[in-house]
Amino acid sequence: MQNNKILSYLGLARKAGKLAVGFAASKEACQKNTAKFVAVASDISAKSLKEIKYFSGGIVPVETVPFTILEVSAAIGIKAGIVAICDDGFANALVRLFESKKEEITNAD
Repeated sequence: MQNNKILSYLGLARKAGKLAVGFAASKEACQKNTAKFVAVASDISAKSLKEIKYFSGGIVPVETVPFTILEVSAAIGIKAGIVAICDDGFANALVRLFESKKEEITNAD
């Protein structure tokens, strides 16, 4: 269920105009300090993941979502494997989802 929420938040952020779509736009959003959260598709290249983490400066959370590029693209309506959320509300909601997911994994052990 939470996985569907991730895609829903990404889609809503896109409709609200609060999403930087693609590597270049996400990198720029990180450099301009407008990015609040970066979501990366599960099948993105290791090089792209490493580079976007570098440009986030360790300040912007970068999380790999459990979806492929095609699934993320379908949710936002444009092909992309890396997206930056440029809104505090959407970013905070996604951070909470990922924190609760990590807690579930930790508690399962």
